[in-house]
Amino acid sequence: MAGAPSMPEAAVSRPSILASSGTCARTSGLTSAARPFASSQSAGKPAYVVNSTFGGSASSGNVCSNGGALSSIGVSYSVLNSVMSYNKAIGMGANPAASGTPGGGSGGAIYNDGNAFTLDVCGTLIESNTANAGGGAIFFVSNDRSGVLSIRDSILRGNPSAGFETRDYPGVFVQAKDVQVTGSTLSP
Repeated sequence: MAGAPSMPEAAVSRPSILASSGTCARTSGLTSAARPFASSQSAGKPAYVVNSTFGGSASSGNVCSNGGALSSIGVSYSVLNSVMSYNKAIGMGANPAASGTPGGGSGGAIYNDGNAFTLDVCGTLIESNTANAGGGAIFFVSNDRSGVLSIRDSILRGNPSAGFETRDYPGVFVQAKDVQVTGSTLSP
């Protein structure tokens, strides 16, 4: 898709990722991402995911308790010109875990949690991902409401959330300072 910003030279050491058929813990509310998981970042700069595919077909989707494709705690991401499809967040009970459940199940494609962080999705297709709890496409919770979610020139479609999502943002659960959606299509 057109419109992706140019990348700083040092932004990525490997410009693309193909992640398929990955699995991780299925029952822990704290375990996230069958593929890249970040829990810290350098000098406040985002981690870049560029020209990458997570899943890609019904037989190659990634599966995890939270964040089937990509996950972080307090880390900013820029996801550019990528595809995330057929990934699943299969935990049950959300976070913190509901009584009698192991927790998890949020962010079929992307799971972000923490305080001051951003998620910038640009030129990306996110489709056919599922979450047993919230955010079939994206789960974005800035606990102190200082985070920013930006979706630009992207398509999010067919990402059901079995538990909850944010009104007017199909497939997305968001608690943030700001949500910016421009030149994008979000559909059930």
